[in-house]
Amino acid sequence: MNGHVKSMRFQQFMEPATTLLSLLLVMAVDSSRAAAANRNQQCVNSLQRTLKLARLVQKESVDLIRTYKASQGVKAELLCEASFKYIPNINISGLESWERLLSIYAHLWDFFPHFKRVYEQQVDLQPPASPLLAELSRSGGGRRNLASLISSFYQSLFPNLPVPEPAGGPTALPSPQNVFHQKVYGCEVLRTYKDLVSNVCRELKTLKSKVCQRRKRVNPLLPEAGRTPRVMNNRMTDFER
Repeated sequence: MNGHVKSMRFQQFMEPATTLLSLLLVMAVDSSRAAAANRNQQCVNSLQRTLKLARLVQKESVDLIRTYKASQGVKAELLCEASFKYIPNINISGLESWERLLSIYAHLWDFFPHFKRVYEQQVDLQPPASPLLAELSRSGGGRRNLASLISSFYQSLFPNLPVPEPAGGPTALPSPQNVFHQKVYGCEVLRTYKDLVSNVCRELKTLKSKVCQRRKRVNPLLPEAGRTPRVMNNRMTDFER
């Protein structure tokens, strides 16, 4: 009898504690899910902003190639069909999302010295009022902003993995060229950069499903929202037995 009374008293003492623990667990899970949903929305917003700029840069690249061809005189189409060995690689590499974002960032930076060289060459080939010079100069802002947004997006996803500084070594630029080779080189830089930005747009759309989604519950002891955990109740049943 005494044992039964002690068991009843212990159960009466544990029931409020069990209820409080259940409420705390539910509140913790709800808070965690709300925070995850907020992070997910921030990720989506940042990615959409970056993708929007990438699409704008892609469109500007198409327009820039059109202007470039129009400014090169006759047989411009033939010039742009040739290839050049000094053009950077544009294949996005890496198995993990962070590796692929860093690959994008590195490739974007690889093109900055090439655009600078193209601009310098076209300054010698074009009249001062050439629309090509104006477009080349204006497009630099979009290229820099895209690289900056890629870096910011990467840092928001992987704050513990720093963005490496762009390589400070010499870039493999072509040696002094004749006018024909300068024109071929310029068109190849613009065309390849356009292809790179197209790859970036596709990659960003793919990353959305990989990095911008809520994390699934991984702790089997945490209850789903609205459900009371049965762990403590099971232990109470074992004690009474």
